[in-house]
Amino acid sequence: MLTNIPGVRLGVIAVSRGCFPMSLSERRRAALVKAYGEGLYECPVTVETELDAKKAVEDVKAAGVNALFVFLGNFGPETPETLIADWFDGPIMYAAAAEGDGDLHDGRGDAYCGMLNCSYNLGLRGKTAYIPEYPVGTAAELAEKLREFVPVARAILGLRGLKVIAFGPRPDDFLACNAPIKALYDLGVAVEENSELDLLAAYNQHADDARIPAKAAEMAAELGENNRYAGILPRLAQYELTLEDWAEQHKGARQYVAFANKCWPAFQTEFKFVPCYVNSRFAARGIPVACEVDMYGALSEYIGVCVSGAPTTLLDINNTVPASIYDKAIRGKYDVRLTETFMGFHCGNTSCGLLKDPHMGYQLIMKRDLEPDLPEPDITRGTLEGNLKPGEITFFRLQSTADTRLRAYIAQGQVMDVDCESFGSIGAFAISEMDRFYRHVLIAKRYPHHGAVAFGHHGKALFEVFKYLGVADISYNQPKSLPYPDENPWT
Repeated sequence: MLTNIPGVRLGVIAVSRGCFPMSLSERRRAALVKAYGEGLYECPVTVETELDAKKAVEDVKAAGVNALFVFLGNFGPETPETLIADWFDGPIMYAAAAEGDGDLHDGRGDAYCGMLNCSYNLGLRGKTAYIPEYPVGTAAELAEKLREFVPVARAILGLRGLKVIAFGPRPDDFLACNAPIKALYDLGVAVEENSELDLLAAYNQHADDARIPAKAAEMAAELGENNRYAGILPRLAQYELTLEDWAEQHKGARQYVAFANKCWPAFQTEFKFVPCYVNSRFAARGIPVACEVDMYGALSEYIGVCVSGAPTTLLDINNTVPASIYDKAIRGKYDVRLTETFMGFHCGNTSCGLLKDPHMGYQLIMKRDLEPDLPEPDITRGTLEGNLKPGEITFFRLQSTADTRLRAYIAQGQVMDVDCESFGSIGAFAISEMDRFYRHVLIAKRYPHHGAVAFGHHGKALFEVFKYLGVADISYNQPKSLPYPDENPWT
């Protein structure tokens, strides 16, 4: 159950220009509310004047509305309707009514025209609003556009209530995970940076916590028989309780949290385990725990949780698919070229519900370095491993550049039903034109190797979230017919 994202309480305010019948806007508003169904608050105040706008905003706030649709049932009053964006402090959508529900004399509203002036006035006021790709429609059409607004609104609300809690400096030689945090503040996200020593001290204080046996039993029940390293569970339970308590005690005035924690190399020698399985359990609750102090990875994951309403994960864009696996498991079964495929991997941070045959494991790479002579792993135990379940995915990231400008990418694709024949939380991904996207977006725009994964195709909503946040550079995997600006035309 996701416990770390906001609920969206939608409201609609209809507006009307004085020289048009107010009854037209009110009738169209009622039709919209009926078409949408349960969950849309209908403000009884129809806005013609500035005082109406003030009264309407006060009404929706009193009703607990936190995401608003300003509906141009006719041409609309340019100043009052855009002042609503000044006075309402949540995400806001503007759209207009199409003709067809009356004659074109007294029943014509000209909202198609009014939407142009509304947009112009929003620009004059410097106001951000969600405007659908085609912001004019019938009641049924606008109800559907309003449903598409909900995940966008949830993400905006979530970010306004989010605190990213980090432990430890980012690892040496992992400069890709470094990015200026100023852009997080620009988004309104709170940041709390802590030392690994703070985390270790808090963990040690939980050594005799009476809740550890119950938490370990909960983990054992989740893992079932796929739990070769059950002896590590008390340590992992102690760590999970440490993070839970830290989040509750440190969220302050914020409602939601995400973590970005250092997880190697000193972690294993001091905590005596790897934290991946605990991270996976937090992810299942909609609380991202990004690896390697990747704050923008945690931010991206959290946006994905809000948009999809489901757990996300953070993976390395890691390795190519060997031709042997492609020939055996992909060729002829999936309409993708070898260079459109890759493997996404992390040590073991993906929640159980997203993996086929999830099982407790150990971090093979770390064992080679930290305990090479032990026949059985000890301090490198604690990963959750398995191949990702097949299905649609969206690979994306919001990132700050060195000069604190936000940029983002989005690519829809799929996890294929392929045995990756490897370790960790891993999946074989296919993204159309991935080879070009890899070169002309990920490399050319200097993105790090970490990408957030939302399960399902959520590119449309993510694109609108990034637009709402003011991200000017949003890249995607362009089709072959649309070259990238830096793409050699003779390639």
